Amino acid sequence: MRISVIIPCLNAADTIGVQLEALARQTWAGWWELIAVDNGSHDGTAERVAREARRLGLSRCRVVTAATRRGAAHARNAGSRWAQGNVLAFVDADDEMGPGWLEAVASALQTQEIVASRLEYTRLNDRRSMAMRGKPQEQGLQHFSRPRFLPHAAGAGLAVRRELHERLGGFDEDLPLLEDTDYCWRAQLAGATLGYAPDAVMHYRLRADVRGACRQARQWAQYNVELYRRYRDRGMGTMPWRKGLREWWRLVRRSPEVLDPELRGRWLWNVNWAWGRLWGSLRRRIWAL
Repeated sequence: MRISVIIPCLNAADTIGVQLEALARQTWAGWWELIAVDNGSHDGTAERVAREARRLGLSRCRVVTAATRRGAAHARNAGSRWAQGNVLAFVDADDEMGPGWLEAVASALQTQEIVASRLEYTRLNDRRSMAMRGKPQEQGLQHFSRPRFLPHAAGAGLAVRRELHERLGGFDEDLPLLEDTDYCWRAQLAGATLGYAPDAVMHYRLRADVRGACRQARQWAQYNVELYRRYRDRGMGTMPWRKGLREWWRLVRRSPEVLDPELRGRWLWNVNWAWGRLWGSLRRRIWAL
């Protein structure tokens, strides 16, 4: 097995050093390479990667540029075209893989075509950020519940056999967000089983500022509507309108939580998520609250 670790990068000079150091500490004896894909940075990310790779002795490190189109999907696809491995392991520039991550991924892919990492939150985040966002994918795969559909996983720490990636045509570059959810669903609809490797730990970084986290909630929610539009006729089912209205009423009833410092962040996240679903529904002329 040959593993190509692919890192999409956009203005990641301040964080990518942690991920590179974690990669240098890996003890897997098999063949692996690193491909850092610069998606149009203007903070010296590419130079930082090259400098850190020399310092850490990462001899099989390649820095490539994919700036013609913004987005993690485009950067990951570009990296996969440069890859020489038969396994593609996608990690993010602001996270930190745990010890033994490469071994765990290689072991899981002996029997599966695509596997997700276990996301861990306490190492890189403060208590407020975790309370606001929660800890998805810490105990298993993520589940789409409105309406119920297939499990999915974050692109951070997602590893796939190259032949499956090519069969899927890579990530959908028309999706600037939730391209990883769409990728996981297409893989499963193509017959693959999405696995979960609990020993492949990825320390996952959340948005630290409230404003940025709320903006992220709105954006993710809008593209949840897009995924609903795409998959409602492929086994997902329809969204009951009464359930969406009940969610809004629940937020109104719980609005006093904004006065509680311990509960404010989560309430703001949920409100922005609901607003994103509403805006996405209006833009796409489809009911998906």
